[in-house]
Amino acid sequence: MAYKEWLKSNRTLTTPEIMRKTAAKLRGHYGYYGVTDNAKRIGAYYHEVKGILYKWLNRRGKTGCYNWEKFRRLLSRFPLPTPRTMVNLF
Repeated sequence: MAYKEWLKSNRTLTTPEIMRKTAAKLRGHYGYYGVTDNAKRIGAYYHEVKGILYKWLNRRGKTGCYNWEKFRRLLSRFPLPTPRTMVNLF
C-alpha cells in the first residue's frame, strides 16, 4: 500500500501535519474510487489507513505512546473524512 510507505518515510512530521496530509490523501482516494458499488472497498481502505496510522504513530518516540482511547481522541481532534460515494454511475 502506497500510504504505508509514505507514512513510514514521513513519520517525523508533526502529528497535525500527518493528520492533515492523511485527510487530503483519503479525500483524493474517495474522489477517484468513490463510485457506485465500491463503498465496501473504500470503507475497507479507510479502516486499513486508520490501522496503519495507529501503528506508525506508536513507533515514534516512547514505547506505546497511543492506546486506542488516546487514538480515538486524536481522531476527534483531527477527524479523517469518512468514506462515501462521490459519483453515482447509475
